[in-house]
Amino acid sequence: MSRIIAGVAGSTPLVSVPGSLTRPTTDRVKEALFSRLEAFDAIAGARVLDLYSGSGSLGVESASRAAESVDLVEFDAKASAVCQRNADLVNGVLGRKAVTVHRSKVESFLERTADGVLWGLVFLDPPYPLDEPALSAVLEKLAGHLAPAAVVVVERSARTPEPAWPAGLERFAEKKYGETRLWFAEPAGPGLGSSGLGATEPAAAESAAESPAG
Repeated sequence: MSRIIAGVAGSTPLVSVPGSLTRPTTDRVKEALFSRLEAFDAIAGARVLDLYSGSGSLGVESASRAAESVDLVEFDAKASAVCQRNADLVNGVLGRKAVTVHRSKVESFLERTADGVLWGLVFLDPPYPLDEPALSAVLEKLAGHLAPAAVVVVERSARTPEPAWPAGLERFAEKKYGETRLWFAEPAGPGLGSSGLGATEPAAAESAAESPAG
């Protein structure tokens, strides 16, 4: 069973989406990912956007770790309902409405988002069938809604090619965990990559993530 790993709501069990509709991020990968994000100081106080959220696992983990607010965007009715249940669980522990669920297609959500609405941390874990041109179009829409020091995380199959980054968005790090590959990107210009943080290796967490399950 998936759970929140750390933070105020740490160890809270999460509801999973039934069947094979979604591809949840494993706890091992999630632990390594969030260790890396905390090394970047990318979570606490951030406005977080979780696109193709599935169960909302990455978004609610961020809320537990002191993100200012989290928007979960999921179009499928069953998955969106699971997002809402997990959001309610975490909001209850936090004692405030930190997590909001939007049942919407990702493209439509971004098109409706007002100018000036910016996020500091964005997760994209699109379904495998989403082709590269469609993902690139989403990244292009997203680029106009990123805070100057934002971090964007794209999770895909390890066999999937690197996304085609739009103008204004640059990849600064890449990690592979078994069958999962994560790409980290930021707005173009001096940022995490140029500061050396792109090379940060939280060794213990990443070693655990890559070791076989017991």
